[in-house]
Amino acid sequence: MGTIHNFFAFLSRMKHITRWGLMRNTNVENIQEHSLQVAMIAHGLAVISNIFFGNNIDANRIAVLAIYHDSNETLTGDMPTPIKYSNPSIQKAYKDLEEVSKEKLLSMLPDEMAPTYRDILFYDESSYEGKIVKAADRICAYVKCIEEEKAGNLEFKKAAEATLKKILEMQMPEVEYFFKYFIPGFKLTLDELN
Repeated sequence: MGTIHNFFAFLSRMKHITRWGLMRNTNVENIQEHSLQVAMIAHGLAVISNIFFGNNIDANRIAVLAIYHDSNETLTGDMPTPIKYSNPSIQKAYKDLEEVSKEKLLSMLPDEMAPTYRDILFYDESSYEGKIVKAADRICAYVKCIEEEKAGNLEFKKAAEATLKKILEMQMPEVEYFFKYFIPGFKLTLDELN
């Protein structure tokens, strides 16, 4: 009998890792559902980039990168953004922890599969692909803020402002397009969407 590999079983635990842990939420969000939303929006940003801005980005690869972008949090948990980026020492320590946790995930695969997943888990975050995934991640955070504010939760007001500022600073045309034509829908009720 061959060796049992726990990679996918570990990833199935993404549904148990909640986001926004320091804030009162009207709707608790886990990293599994967050990753799906990031993947859909990242894919959409890549398609927008290709169709409207003449780029040639592999939208399917970007979707896969986004699916796995927080997978290491099955080992580390989700560290709140204000803590993660509050101090350069904490930021570096967390980045190092992310690297170790990604290596641990890779160790849960057959040796033959590890290179494929290494390319996914350790993608170049500074590449245009990486920037699209980061933009989608931030857009999803902003959407969460919109949803919480719609539910009357003012806890997310400052987070919305800070997240929007970070998004706009990215100065990406596909993101500006998404904000102009897709973000308004998130502010509508279900009846208004019809």
